Amino acid sequence: METNGETTETAAGPKRLGRFERWLSLWVFLCMVVGVGLGKLFPQLTDWIRRLEFGDDSHINVAIAVLLWLMIYPMMLKIDLASVLGVRRRPRGIFVTLFVNWLVKPFSMAALGFVFFKHVFRPWIGDALADQYLAGVIILAAAPCTAMVFVWSYLTDGDPAYTLVQVSLNDLIMLVLFAPLVTFLISGTSNLVVPFDVLLYAVGIFIVVPLVFGSATRTIVLGMQGKAWFEQRFLPTFQPVTTLALLATLVLIFAFQADNLTARFFHVVLIAVPILLQVYFNSSIAYGLMKLLHVPYSVAAPGALIGASNFFELAVATAIALYGPESGAALATVVGVLVEVPVMLSVCAACNRTRHWFDAPSAAG
Repeated sequence: METNGETTETAAGPKRLGRFERWLSLWVFLCMVVGVGLGKLFPQLTDWIRRLEFGDDSHINVAIAVLLWLMIYPMMLKIDLASVLGVRRRPRGIFVTLFVNWLVKPFSMAALGFVFFKHVFRPWIGDALADQYLAGVIILAAAPCTAMVFVWSYLTDGDPAYTLVQVSLNDLIMLVLFAPLVTFLISGTSNLVVPFDVLLYAVGIFIVVPLVFGSATRTIVLGMQGKAWFEQRFLPTFQPVTTLALLATLVLIFAFQADNLTARFFHVVLIAVPILLQVYFNSSIAYGLMKLLHVPYSVAAPGALIGASNFFELAVATAIALYGPESGAALATVVGVLVEVPVMLSVCAACNRTRHWFDAPSAAG
């Protein structure tokens, strides 16, 4: 989840969230109120924004895309390919992170979604919505979290440099695996058709474009001003822009889903069940494997957090592109927004309480 990454620390007390993150659940709730109000009171305006697309065949909403660029671009500025290439110095933590994110997480979410939506909850939601909700949680699980992981890593005393490498690798792998995984899992577990070309549009617009511009900007600015100016002066200028873009994105998402959120609130509760189980299952798998392989705590904690969190902005935008802003798939990804902060804070607390399980840091971790 994208945010400004502000955190605070005192010499005598534990690390705490910054002002924005500390009240993030409140901001999400307020954005939901504003968005639902916008969708209900101004349906024509909402529909006009919804129909703004990059051509008839792209199904990519212009407003969502621009706001996502404002959130993803600063993250892509941080990707250091030299650091990514240096992962071989401490391969075990990276191995666990990639294994859980790409070989466990999407498939476990598909399995949980299939069990709950196609069987347990089917009498309440019906066959059509079962397929839609299943598609939504699969899309959510196939997009590992990006910048918000730095906040969670900070709260657990994670290694910031190693966290950056883990996140950067996930971003690069998404370029290749996101579309095929989503297509394979949705087609294999539901009756929905996945327009692969639309998925490729989504990857290109929401990942490739900001990655290319971010990498080019990083190279140019570092060459002209140096690393210290880039990190201390240039990157912080994006913090308020990123925060405002996040809040505006949430308002639009909730506006597009106004009817679903008001008419299907019980469904929101049902959708949250497999998402919560998936979060705790995958974070436990990652954390346990880190412990088994004697990975130091400063790598294990952010690895578990990356395995638990989701890049919900990309997931919501993709669900909207594939099945429409009022679809059940889009609603399922929106539920990921609602549960993100409290659930991730609980995972952070669990990591902090169990740090004594891990050996002292070693160069091989």
